[in-house]
Amino acid sequence: MRKKLNVPFTPEEARTLHAGESVLLSGVIYTARDAAHKRLCELLAEGKDLPFDIKNATIYYVGPTPAREGRAIGSAGPTTSYRMDAYSPALIAAGETGMIGKGKRSPEVIEAMKNYGAVYFGAIGGAGALLSHCIKKAEIVAYEDLGAEALRRLEVENLPVTVVIDCNGNNLYEQGRKAYLESVSETHEI
Repeated sequence: MRKKLNVPFTPEEARTLHAGESVLLSGVIYTARDAAHKRLCELLAEGKDLPFDIKNATIYYVGPTPAREGRAIGSAGPTTSYRMDAYSPALIAAGETGMIGKGKRSPEVIEAMKNYGAVYFGAIGGAGALLSHCIKKAEIVAYEDLGAEALRRLEVENLPVTVVIDCNGNNLYEQGRKAYLESVSETHEI
């Protein structure tokens, strides 16, 4: 059974999520990849306002394809998250509570998540066309010059994600590997 969660959500709400939980997100999220993250962090370093409210925000690491007629967005599958690892701790410290992508995260990102109350969700890579059906509205907020990687505001409904790393640092990638190795050792002598 999937847990329903409205976005944006607070650090306190983030702390109720646990690695391995399936979640359906509904509400407002933002898109940004590495070039946009770099610009956001430059603004933070200069003490300037960001082009959206980072407090309690969730950022989806995606560069969607153009929308077909009658659709809000084109294919919208996650990109590899480690490319944002140099920037994520600063954004988490500024108030970001959720990240959506695929792949592992650095120890620095995980430490920031634990310190400030943020979670990392995984979305299914290769399912971008299906995920786009959960996106009801999309609009460019900033960095239009980045094309597909522009900063967008998305309205989503029942976007399926899995908590990969929770606020306590529990990591589904590590838990899954451990469970697999235990199951193999039980069925085979190693």
